[in-house]
Amino acid sequence: MKFFVDTADTAEIASLAATGLLDGVTTNPSLIAKSGRKFLEVIAEIAGLTDGPVSAEVVATTTDAMLREADVLRKIGDNICIKLPLTMDGLTACKKLSDDGVMVNVTLCFSANQALLAAKAGASFISPFVGRLDDIGFDGMTLIEDIKMIYDNYAFDTEILVASVRHPIHVLQAAKLGADVATMPAAVIRALAHHPLTDKGLAMFMADWAKTGQSIL
Repeated sequence: MKFFVDTADTAEIASLAATGLLDGVTTNPSLIAKSGRKFLEVIAEIAGLTDGPVSAEVVATTTDAMLREADVLRKIGDNICIKLPLTMDGLTACKKLSDDGVMVNVTLCFSANQALLAAKAGASFISPFVGRLDDIGFDGMTLIEDIKMIYDNYAFDTEILVASVRHPIHVLQAAKLGADVATMPAAVIRALAHHPLTDKGLAMFMADWAKTGQSIL
């Protein structure tokens, strides 16, 4: 499974990229707004911090305007992935861009039928929002299971990018279902490495080592 970080915090992205565990970045207008910086400036900096896909979202709502914004964004770098909303206008723009060889991430997916449309439109990634479904009393992972089955049935190339990830259990569930990517806040990525028994074991090893009075260096 590929790990994307969902943020516009360039310092956080650089830190995670240094671990070698980061495969890409997703952003959205809300995340960019929190940074307090200029949109294109932030996207360009992020694109230079990772070789993986960087999802940059359009803010237009009509196909023609989406395509014009996409033309600006795709010039930033070869790893820019145009992020489009799952609307009919967005799907039309997705088809045009994907036919032109552009990576596209179709976002705000909340049903398997929507995911099917995105795959038919040639999306590189589909972003089902599992956390937001959980929030309203639905099981977000059931959607991932349904999309996985449909995509496997027809050998679609579209990758399932699990979004709105809230905690490590979401990551585990998505991996067990065979999702291609999980995008998550930096804190969730870091939480994947934490376990109280690991901390306890390390503390014990360090205490025992200190008693020997030795040094490796």
